[in-house]
Amino acid sequence: QVQLVESGGGLVQAGGSVRLSCVASGRTFSRNAMVWFRQASGKEREFVAAISWSGSSTYYADSVKGRFTISRDNARNTVYLQMISLKPEDTAVYYCAADPRTFITKHYYRSNDVDNWGKGTLVTVSS
Repeated sequence: QVQLVESGGGLVQAGGSVRLSCVASGRTFSRNAMVWFRQASGKEREFVAAISWSGSSTYYADSVKGRFTISRDNARNTVYLQMISLKPEDTAVYYCAADPRTFITKHYYRSNDVDNWGKGTLVTVSS
Protein backbone atom coordinates (compact mmCIF):
# COMPACT_ATOMS: atom_id res chain seq x y z
CA GLN A 1 0.00 0.00 0.00
CA VAL A 2 1.36 3.39 -1.02
CA GLN A 3 1.19 6.13 1.60
CA LEU A 4 1.18 9.66 0.27
CA VAL A 5 1.82 12.92 2.10
CA GLU A 6 1.27 16.27 0.40
CA SER A 7 2.86 19.56 1.43
CA GLY A 8 3.53 23.05 0.15
CA GLY A 9 0.08 24.58 0.27
CA GLY A 10 -0.70 27.96 1.75
CA LEU A 11 -2.02 31.42 1.02
CA VAL A 12 -0.83 33.11 -2.16
CA GLN A 13 -1.93 36.18 -4.09
CA ALA A 14 -3.44 35.92 -7.53
CA GLY A 15 -0.68 35.75 -10.11
CA GLY A 16 1.66 34.09 -7.66
CA SER A 17 3.18 30.64 -7.66
CA VAL A 18 3.35 27.62 -5.39
CA ARG A 19 5.06 24.26 -5.60
CA LEU A 20 3.36 21.28 -4.05
CA SER A 21 5.18 18.10 -3.10
CA CYS A 22 3.90 14.59 -2.52
CA VAL A 23 6.16 12.06 -0.86
CA ALA A 24 5.28 8.41 -1.29
CA SER A 25 6.26 5.45 0.84
CA GLY A 26 5.30 1.82 0.99
CA ARG A 27 5.23 -0.35 -2.06
CA THR A 28 7.25 0.53 -5.12
CA PHE A 29 6.45 4.01 -6.35
CA SER A 30 8.50 4.21 -9.54
CA ARG A 31 6.25 1.86 -11.54
CA ASN A 32 3.02 3.83 -11.01
CA ALA A 33 1.59 6.86 -12.69
CA MET A 34 0.92 9.64 -10.22
CA VAL A 35 -1.98 12.01 -10.31
CA TRP A 36 -2.92 15.35 -8.76
CA PHE A 37 -6.55 16.15 -8.05
CA ARG A 38 -8.15 19.12 -6.35
CA GLN A 39 -11.40 19.78 -4.56
CA ALA A 40 -12.82 23.22 -4.01
CA SER A 41 -15.29 23.84 -1.24
CA GLY A 42 -18.71 22.56 -2.23
CA LYS A 43 -17.47 21.01 -5.45
CA GLU A 44 -16.52 17.56 -6.59
CA ARG A 45 -12.93 16.41 -6.70
CA GLU A 46 -11.45 17.04 -10.14
CA PHE A 47 -8.47 15.87 -12.13
CA VAL A 48 -5.57 18.31 -12.40
CA ALA A 49 -2.55 16.51 -13.83
CA ALA A 50 -0.97 13.10 -14.30
CA ILE A 51 2.53 11.88 -14.94
CA SER A 52 3.68 8.52 -16.24
CA TRP A 53 5.81 6.16 -14.19
CA SER A 54 8.97 7.26 -15.99
CA GLY A 55 8.06 10.95 -16.06
CA SER A 56 8.24 11.04 -19.84
CA SER A 57 4.52 11.74 -20.33
CA THR A 58 2.35 14.33 -18.64
CA TYR A 59 -1.31 15.22 -18.97
CA TYR A 60 -3.28 18.21 -17.74
CA ALA A 61 -6.80 19.44 -17.28
CA ASP A 62 -7.61 22.22 -19.71
CA SER A 63 -8.14 24.63 -16.83
CA VAL A 64 -4.49 24.38 -15.73
CA LYS A 65 -2.69 23.69 -18.99
CA GLY A 66 0.17 26.11 -19.50
CA ARG A 67 0.17 27.19 -15.84
CA PHE A 68 0.82 23.97 -13.91
CA THR A 69 3.68 21.52 -14.36
CA ILE A 70 3.78 18.03 -12.90
CA SER A 71 7.09 16.32 -12.40
CA ARG A 72 8.57 13.48 -10.37
CA ASP A 73 11.80 12.32 -8.81
CA ASN A 74 11.64 8.56 -8.44
CA ALA A 75 14.89 8.47 -6.47
CA ARG A 76 13.19 10.65 -3.84
CA ASN A 77 9.77 8.99 -4.19
CA THR A 78 8.35 12.45 -4.75
CA VAL A 79 5.99 14.02 -7.23
CA TYR A 80 5.64 17.77 -7.61
CA LEU A 81 3.09 20.21 -8.91
CA GLN A 82 4.49 23.59 -9.85
CA MET A 83 1.71 26.14 -10.15
CA ILE A 84 2.19 29.61 -11.63
CA SER A 85 -0.15 32.45 -12.60
CA LEU A 86 -2.53 31.30 -9.92
CA LYS A 87 -6.14 32.42 -9.98
CA PRO A 88 -8.71 32.60 -7.19
CA GLU A 89 -10.53 29.70 -8.85
CA ASP A 90 -7.47 27.52 -8.20
CA THR A 91 -8.32 27.66 -4.49
CA ALA A 92 -8.82 24.06 -3.35
CA VAL A 93 -7.43 21.19 -1.37
CA TYR A 94 -4.91 19.46 -3.59
CA TYR A 95 -4.47 15.71 -3.37
CA CYS A 96 -1.99 13.35 -4.91
CA ALA A 97 -2.86 9.81 -5.74
CA ALA A 98 -1.32 6.75 -7.32
CA ASP A 99 -2.62 4.71 -10.21
CA PRO A 100 -2.80 1.18 -8.80
CA ARG A 101 -1.74 -0.33 -12.11
CA THR A 102 1.91 -0.43 -13.09
CA PHE A 103 3.40 1.03 -16.27
CA ILE A 104 0.05 2.42 -17.41
CA THR A 105 -0.95 6.07 -17.59
CA LYS A 106 -4.29 7.56 -18.52
CA HIS A 107 -4.75 10.92 -20.15
CA TYR A 108 -7.52 11.70 -17.68
CA TYR A 109 -8.38 10.28 -14.27
CA ARG A 110 -11.58 10.03 -12.30
CA SER A 111 -11.48 9.67 -8.55
CA ASN A 112 -12.31 5.98 -8.71
CA ASP A 113 -9.40 5.33 -11.08
CA VAL A 114 -6.96 5.57 -8.17
CA ASP A 115 -6.91 3.81 -4.84
CA ASN A 116 -4.26 5.60 -2.82
CA TRP A 117 -4.85 9.10 -1.57
CA GLY A 118 -2.97 11.57 0.56
CA LYS A 119 -4.79 13.81 3.04
CA GLY A 120 -4.34 16.87 0.85
CA THR A 121 -2.83 20.32 1.17
CA LEU A 122 -4.87 23.53 0.99
CA VAL A 123 -3.99 26.20 -1.53
CA THR A 124 -5.80 29.51 -1.12
CA VAL A 125 -5.43 32.15 -3.82
CA SER A 126 -6.51 35.63 -2.81
CA SER A 127 -7.68 38.20 -5.35
